Amino acid sequence: MITWARRLRERGIMGINQRNAEFIMPYNPRKQFPLVDDKLRTKRLAIENGIAVPELYATVEIEHDVYNLQDTLKHHGSFVIKPNNGSGGNGVMVITSRIGSHFCKASGAMVSGTQLQRHTSNILSGMYSLGGVPDTAIIEYRVDSDPFFDNISYQGVPDIRVIVFRGVPVASMLRLPTRDSDGKANLHQGAIGVGIDIKTGTTRKGVRSNDTTTVHPDTFQPIDGLQMPYWQNILTLASRCSELVGLNYIGVDIVIDRSQGPLVLELNARPGLNVQLATGRGLLLNLRLVEQMQSIPASAEERVALACERLG
Repeated sequence: MITWARRLRERGIMGINQRNAEFIMPYNPRKQFPLVDDKLRTKRLAIENGIAVPELYATVEIEHDVYNLQDTLKHHGSFVIKPNNGSGGNGVMVITSRIGSHFCKASGAMVSGTQLQRHTSNILSGMYSLGGVPDTAIIEYRVDSDPFFDNISYQGVPDIRVIVFRGVPVASMLRLPTRDSDGKANLHQGAIGVGIDIKTGTTRKGVRSNDTTTVHPDTFQPIDGLQMPYWQNILTLASRCSELVGLNYIGVDIVIDRSQGPLVLELNARPGLNVQLATGRGLLLNLRLVEQMQSIPASAEERVALACERLG
């Protein structure tokens, strides 16, 4: 047991308790948490600061508005409905098209207008929110994935999770939807986590339910050794988000749209640790390097250059 624990430490593997005690509590002021836990506030703050995000179509805040949902959506053939205070991808419904009064989900399954209303009502009730408190439903632009992902993703929209510490990107992974994940880029629901080399933007092997893989289980295409598009832009966006919300340890989720390029999807003040499995590298190795730096560059571009030069 001692040998096993020592090996984990030597590889820089960080656990949840250490993450909370040494990085979230000291570096993330609690007063700033609402800026990331409330997706609407995050989106509006990003827009004010010139950070690209998916367009907001509408919000549903009271039960009475649920009955007007069909009218609210009449000009939108595709969209995403999600809880404002949700987490882990719970409660997110992605609609890719509509046929009459029915809607087609990213997985290909059809839902009726009544089912869509029921789902929205469940969001308002707090079924998917942090702490189960009453919530608001967000309806926004559905990202149309960049052609880069056509052969390595199943139906849904992949995203890139970047861990940022003191404004410096320290680790990243690509999350690929699968049939099992219902077209969602959520690792807990069956998506694949693929490590990305911070310096080069090149993908490594993937992890799915703790098993490693080099091919997508549905498309059978290789997922390792690929060069991510817009890589420097993605890292710069992630770095800017740290100063945007005044938090020093965050996860930034970014998607790449076919026509709009990289868009910030959401931020997380308590990012999970699955990135260590995806990259095959402990987070502590880079976190300690950044922690020991006497000064951090002021601009996001300089912080990205620092990451590409100094971090493994």
